[in-house]
Amino acid sequence: GSEEKERPIAASDKLGSALGPDWHEGLHLKGTKEFSHKVHIEILCEVKKIYLQQEFIQLQRTSLTFPKEEKNVERDEVLWPVYVELTNGKIYGCNFIVSATGVVPNVKPFLDGNNFAVGEDGGLKVDKHMHTSLPDIYAAGDICTVSWEPSPVWHQMRLWTQARQMGWYAAKCMAADTLGESIDMDFSFELFAHVTKFFNYKVVVLGKYNAQGLGLDHELMLRCTKGQEYVKVVMQNGRMMGAVLIGETDLEETFENLILNQMDLSAYGEDLLNPDIDIEDYFD
Repeated sequence: GSEEKERPIAASDKLGSALGPDWHEGLHLKGTKEFSHKVHIEILCEVKKIYLQQEFIQLQRTSLTFPKEEKNVERDEVLWPVYVELTNGKIYGCNFIVSATGVVPNVKPFLDGNNFAVGEDGGLKVDKHMHTSLPDIYAAGDICTVSWEPSPVWHQMRLWTQARQMGWYAAKCMAADTLGESIDMDFSFELFAHVTKFFNYKVVVLGKYNAQGLGLDHELMLRCTKGQEYVKVVMQNGRMMGAVLIGETDLEETFENLILNQMDLSAYGEDLLNPDIDIEDYFD
């Protein structure tokens, strides 16, 4: 009964961070009819301040439209949910603001008076069973840094899906330790996988999807159908190392197995992404 009273009410006038799977729910976007692939970039400046719509109205300031051409900057007559003021004096209205600054482990509350081993990225070091360097203390998710040699197609990323998997596995490790039982590393640590939705498009990233740590010795294969799907595959020495799948491609299970099995796919060449070939049936 008290849970409903204590739970904070989500409101459109609140700023937030740490995007989860449902961040776009209830989001009504303006300007989507005038869809454009052009990107406007402001350089040599930073964000000075962020205003909510009511705050901006009270300021009696002027916001700008994003220029359609190099010099075509006009006053914006549309009211936006949020406004951003830059240090160069310009103000732009927009649907939402994404701060893509990465994730820093928040370990400070736990370090005072404790002698935790800390990784290079600042997280609490954990072993294969999510133990920290202190006895009977476990860590999972964004706060920890894995210290074991990972699978060639798994890497740590501070995302909600991976944090959840780590939490489940840490709980299993705690239970096994309490019962004095051995436990094998969870399957989710064999292959990096993240599934989400972005503007109602299904998005799947697998393995070394951005060629993480592969150097220059790799190649990319692409397939794109405008408005329907985008498929990118990362190959190295004829083997699939990662993939990005956007849209209803139905390729995730097949590609997951190809990445895990490390099958030599050199003989298939570009036919691997040929839309006229049912690759799922071919390899299953």
